[in-house]
Amino acid sequence: MAFSELLDQVGGLGRFQVLQMVALVVPIMWLTTQGMLENFSAAVPSHRCWVPLLDNSTAQASVPGALGPKDLLTVSIPPGPNHEPHQCRRFRQPQWQLLDPNATATNWSEAATEPCMDGWVYDRSTFTSTIVAKWDLVCDSHALKPMAQSIYLSGILLGAAVCGHISDRFGRRLVLTWNYLQMAMSGTAAAFAPTFSVYCLFRFLAAFGVAGVMMNTSTLLMEWTSARARALAMTLNSLGFSFGQVLMAAVAYGVRDWALLQLVVSAPFFLCFVYSWWLAESARWLLITGRLEQGLRELRRVAAINRKRVVEGTLTTEVLLSAMQEELSVGQAPASLGALFCTPGLPLRTGISTLCWFAFGFTFYGLALDLQALDSNIFLLQVLIGVVDIPAKIGSLLLLSRLGRRPTQVGSLVLSGLCILANTLVPYEMGALRSALAVLGLGGLGAAFTCFSIYTGELFPTVLRMTAVGLGQMAARVGAILGPLVRLLAVHGRWLPLLVYGGVPVLSGLAALLLPETQSLPLPDTIQDVQNQAVKKATHNTPGPTVLKSTHF
Repeated sequence: MAFSELLDQVGGLGRFQVLQMVALVVPIMWLTTQGMLENFSAAVPSHRCWVPLLDNSTAQASVPGALGPKDLLTVSIPPGPNHEPHQCRRFRQPQWQLLDPNATATNWSEAATEPCMDGWVYDRSTFTSTIVAKWDLVCDSHALKPMAQSIYLSGILLGAAVCGHISDRFGRRLVLTWNYLQMAMSGTAAAFAPTFSVYCLFRFLAAFGVAGVMMNTSTLLMEWTSARARALAMTLNSLGFSFGQVLMAAVAYGVRDWALLQLVVSAPFFLCFVYSWWLAESARWLLITGRLEQGLRELRRVAAINRKRVVEGTLTTEVLLSAMQEELSVGQAPASLGALFCTPGLPLRTGISTLCWFAFGFTFYGLALDLQALDSNIFLLQVLIGVVDIPAKIGSLLLLSRLGRRPTQVGSLVLSGLCILANTLVPYEMGALRSALAVLGLGGLGAAFTCFSIYTGELFPTVLRMTAVGLGQMAARVGAILGPLVRLLAVHGRWLPLLVYGGVPVLSGLAALLLPETQSLPLPDTIQDVQNQAVKKATHNTPGPTVLKSTHF
């Protein structure tokens, strides 16, 4: 694991790492808005059928007497299930008899109504335009709205599957740069989509890029940061998602038109694409894959930025060959997904880390992607999700440094699950307490996300790290797709979805007890490094003089 020593020489926490952190985390904030965008751009406004007496000036001129809009609404639109004007049906002919003060529901029949043959009229007091209003995703077409969300999540799923593997093959920075451009172009094109199908296509392509940006950002931060500062770097990266939640609420509050909102959250990635050419490729990856000259250039560049002039002059190809001799002899085998499941020492790590990622996506997105269903101020709720996330993630940084990775991973998942399970015991009328427990549960999941963003990278070697992270991201997106479907269980009992949402993180947290602790250990570069860690751990736990042999670790 000689690269850790090389990184310490050129600077594992210096000026370069600060600049890299800013350059990589700012896009993460904007990336978060892509995931939460449809809470606002696809909000369902109040609506009713278009009817001539209310919406056609010629028909209004023939109305007898001085009838106001409320009276015209009464004779044109039947009452709905909640006694408000029906959102999906209208009267075939005006029902003037309903203006009689003594009129009742028996004064009209279902046969007197028809679907909205001429379209809908939408309330534009909160949002001037949404994709729901633009393409009439209501009534018989209401299922198209969650379909758009599922298509977006499917794009992240495919992106995680593809980008993780190609990053291990072609490099982190190259794939990241392409993903920035893909997000910028696809997101911008979605704002001008002429049809709903085209809109979904561009959202799918943007989501593909989102997955690549998330994975390559975390990996570049991890591979360019020393072991003692790794938790800090990854926590700041995780906080980017929290600040992105608040940013989403602020931008959506100021921009109420869906197309303009889509444009505002997508255009910044053109700038990210431009400056990403400055970013350094992972020297760790370059050296392990045999690209010594490129790795040497990146190390010298980092040494210069960190003002390590003496080290910059002493770094040569011969020094790298001498320092990385063992890693280079075994590290150039091509990475494959099968290695995660077939190599001794990796299957257990792969299975449990994938389960933890799934638990996060399943529970977090199941609860957080339908803010409008909470029947409250969606702007305020969006802010609260981000604000509560911030102290939870800062707290997780302290716990990661004091307790270690495994206890923090277990505790954050179990506690978040228990908060959600507690809601099954709270009466439905106690809305404030239920909301508080739900938000605390989401905060715990935010802490868990911070932890396994670090933990996953430390569990797997450089040659397989992006493949493993990609597999975890895939599991999270599968969970995100399946999570909202659990709400369908509410027909059998309101408590049942919460039981599932809370049970999954508790079980995955308990399973994480089987993972090894990685705190303060250097990042493994090869599969042999992972196996050596296991051997040294076993040696360390064996009584006798051999304990002293592993203290340098």
